Amino acid sequence: MASYNLLVNGKRQSVESWDPAQPLLYLLRNELKLHGAKFGCGLGQCGSCTVLIDDSPARACQVTVSAAVGRRITTIEGLGSPEKPHLVQAAFIAEQAAQCGYCTNGMVMSAVALLRGTPRPSIDQSKAALDGNLCRCGSHDRVLRAVQRAAGTPVEKS
Repeated sequence: MASYNLLVNGKRQSVESWDPAQPLLYLLRNELKLHGAKFGCGLGQCGSCTVLIDDSPARACQVTVSAAVGRRITTIEGLGSPEKPHLVQAAFIAEQAAQCGYCTNGMVMSAVALLRGTPRPSIDQSKAALDGNLCRCGSHDRVLRAVQRAAGTPVEKS
C-alpha cells in the first residue's frame, strides 16, 4: 500500500491507497471523513463531487489520488462553518438555494471558484460557471441569485 501526502483544507494529510488511480473522492469521503463532496454520477458530469484544486473547480471523482499530490485541495468543509459560513454559503442560505441539497456542495464550490476569478460576474458568466453542475430539484434560479448576492450584485426575484 502506498502513502500519499495531500494538502486538504490547509492541513497536511497522509492517506494510504492500493491504487494510485483511485479517485480522490473516495479518499476524501472514506479516509478523511469529509462528506461534503458527494458521489453522483462517477463520470464528472453532475458536479456533486466538486472540490477546488489550486483554486479551480475539479471533479473529485475524476481526479486520481496521485494527481492530487502537491496540490491545494479545498472541500466545502474548508470554506466556512455553521457559525461563520463563507460568503457564498451565507448567500445560498439567504436565497434558500438548496432543496434536497445533494448538488449544493458542487454549486457552492463552483461559485467560489468563479468569484475568486471574477468578483462581479454577470448572470451569463454565472450560468457558464455553473453549467456543469446539475440540480434535479430545479433550484437554478435561486442558485444564480445566491451567486449574484455573494458578488454584491443581487438580482430581483421573478
